[in-house]
Amino acid sequence: MKKTAKTHLALCVAMAIGSQSFISFANAQEAPNDAAIEEITVVGKSVSYANNQTSDEMVKQQSSLTSALAVIDNLPGVLINEGDTFGSDDWSTTVSIRGFQLSLDEQQIGITIDGIANGNSNYGGGAKANRYIDTENLAKVEVSQGTGDIASRSNEALGGTLNFTTVDPGVEESMLISISGGSFDAQKYFLRYETGEIAPDTYAWVSVSSSENTDWITQTAENEHDHLAGKFISMINNVEIEGYFSWDDVHEANYQRISLDQFEQNPDSDRLNGQWTGIPYVDQVHRQGWATLRENLFAYLKADYATDNFEVSGNVYYHDNEGRGDWVPPYVVDVRADGDGVAHSELVSGNTVYGGSALGQLYYVDSSGFALSPTDGCTSSITAPYGGAGPEYDPTCYAQGAVPVGSYRHTHYQKERFGFDADFAWYTQINDMDNTLRGGIWYEDYNREESRDWHKIIDSRSGVEFDHTPYWVQYSREFPVETMMLYAEDELDMGWASVRLGVKRFYVDLERQDNFDENNTAEMNSDSDTLFSGGIVVQMPIDGLEAFAGYAENFAAIKDTVLERDASTLTQVEPETAENVDLGLRYVSADFNASLTYYNIKFDNRLTFIAPDSPDGIDFLIGTNGSYVNVGGIESSGFEASLSFNVTDSLALYGSFTYNDSEYTDGSIDFPEGNTVFGSPENMAVVSADWTRGNYFIGASTKWVDDRFIDAANTQVAEAYLVTDFYAGVSLDAPVQGIESIDLRFTVNNMFDESYLGGIAGQSAWIGAPRTAAFNAQARF
Repeated sequence: MKKTAKTHLALCVAMAIGSQSFISFANAQEAPNDAAIEEITVVGKSVSYANNQTSDEMVKQQSSLTSALAVIDNLPGVLINEGDTFGSDDWSTTVSIRGFQLSLDEQQIGITIDGIANGNSNYGGGAKANRYIDTENLAKVEVSQGTGDIASRSNEALGGTLNFTTVDPGVEESMLISISGGSFDAQKYFLRYETGEIAPDTYAWVSVSSSENTDWITQTAENEHDHLAGKFISMINNVEIEGYFSWDDVHEANYQRISLDQFEQNPDSDRLNGQWTGIPYVDQVHRQGWATLRENLFAYLKADYATDNFEVSGNVYYHDNEGRGDWVPPYVVDVRADGDGVAHSELVSGNTVYGGSALGQLYYVDSSGFALSPTDGCTSSITAPYGGAGPEYDPTCYAQGAVPVGSYRHTHYQKERFGFDADFAWYTQINDMDNTLRGGIWYEDYNREESRDWHKIIDSRSGVEFDHTPYWVQYSREFPVETMMLYAEDELDMGWASVRLGVKRFYVDLERQDNFDENNTAEMNSDSDTLFSGGIVVQMPIDGLEAFAGYAENFAAIKDTVLERDASTLTQVEPETAENVDLGLRYVSADFNASLTYYNIKFDNRLTFIAPDSPDGIDFLIGTNGSYVNVGGIESSGFEASLSFNVTDSLALYGSFTYNDSEYTDGSIDFPEGNTVFGSPENMAVVSADWTRGNYFIGASTKWVDDRFIDAANTQVAEAYLVTDFYAGVSLDAPVQGIESIDLRFTVNNMFDESYLGGIAGQSAWIGAPRTAAFNAQARF
């Protein structure tokens, strides 16, 4: 992308704010990791918007085999659904907060890693928190359900921000070894080495892990996940420095969405097959052919310099994401005119066609590679998937010796991001009242590449192995995007209350470059208006009780995925916006914490796209067809409540309740005005109890999720469900010489094996994960 004046402005502002420093979230003198985790509380920070943090008990309720996303599911307003308990399929992962969704086709919730932008959360080129952080390296998750912090680095945080933070290095040299095993052939090996003080006021750790599991339905998937990470913290004079890197590599088999009728017919199958049949139409739903491969490299460097009344900070970061998504179309595409009497060249290795369009499809051929036609009048006996097939797909409609042919389709994703943040805070007094003026910049430049190629399956009669030389590269495109955010906020502390007022603005430039057709380009900007935010926190007469109110105008820039679709009318597409209001009470004491929040949100310009796959079948040739359109908005209002109570030194109780009313406004035929937003429950409740005595600990948590609509027309209902998680364990201090401690923990998720529909996207649903058990042993040296 051509560098603009905004790029130069961003660089100048960054150098002016932080020429010698980068942000740090950590202090080298903090306690070791295990002590820090014990201090986490559910009630969030004293700010003018709703926010919560995960607790140590929430971490214990999930096994080390689960993803980093799973630990926030008990917080008020939050609903996490994953294809299985281990979160080993990004395709089936959904997040819902206050009617806002993070799913296959919607990105309305922001994610940051140690405060740094994650680079979108979509399936095609995005990455969620579990790609950056290993579960054992997760310190806590900060959830801002609505208005959020003005400095949050995300341009998709319409309905809140999830900030996942990594553990800090400990002050003593040590080693942690963790071994886990569980249902569905799950296993994980994890090691983290703490260096202790390796230089004056400098501490670090490095970790490595490897895990694998199969799917819970056919138990034929081969999910593999490898992760390498490291972090350091150093104090040099008055500059606090922090660095982190992670490398993550996964090969995941996907789960398929199903309709309500299919679930009611058989709630234990997503209609993907575990065995290869040799009939391409049936094998298009072979589980190992539905796959996600991703490799992510992420690193940042931060620093913070502070005096008595001034602080300046900043960071730089780099992220490289590459991978592909796989499907198994039940035919070979005819893309080359070979002439009469010539066998189809698509069936011969080494013949690649770049661009162009489909001339037709090949289903069965003779031994010489000539296309065959089904017998006249033949009726197919194939009844599944997708309601059955025509005669062209059925081997019984061809003469003996007909050879089936099929494809292995790859969609390749690659994204490279570079960015930096810079912030300042100036602390002064106005008439004996503390005043804080802060501001900053976020700049990111990324280039995303996407291409699609088709490979012939070597022998469709015997297996899914494919020719690694494609016979057709359907398209190849690049999407350069520049993002800059500027913000400023002033906060005045009057003692009995603190008041803040802020403004921010986004500047986003997008471009499409077609590697096959230089004329098929597009450019657009997705700049925001000036976005206002403000709030107040009032200290009440009761010690520990405060009231808060907040308002924020949130913004989600148009994503480059909109430019993928040639039919999208770019001049008529507008960025999504939301106006968020939070009103609440928050009480904090030594043994009892509670919060209650009322919220109202008006979400405008909702962007939507109907995904190419559905329970009715897949259009594998959809390519770049289809379009994104604004389809009105959503209005949400409701209450969120949470409390935690230390009944005794051994027993802790926690509960949360959410009431949410989300409806479509300014609707369309597909999204009728007044209908409930599909996928969003009206009520959710959580109750958990955790008990510790001596070396023993045990706990259980139950979450109830109300009915949800599967479709925007509100004709299909995913019934309410109740899921209980249980854990128990023992911690042994110095069991043998040379070992500091050993922790043994047994975890059961969905203990009573509830059958339910979980994540919802594209107006269909994934089946919820069944009862899953795991055992973990951790040794500290």
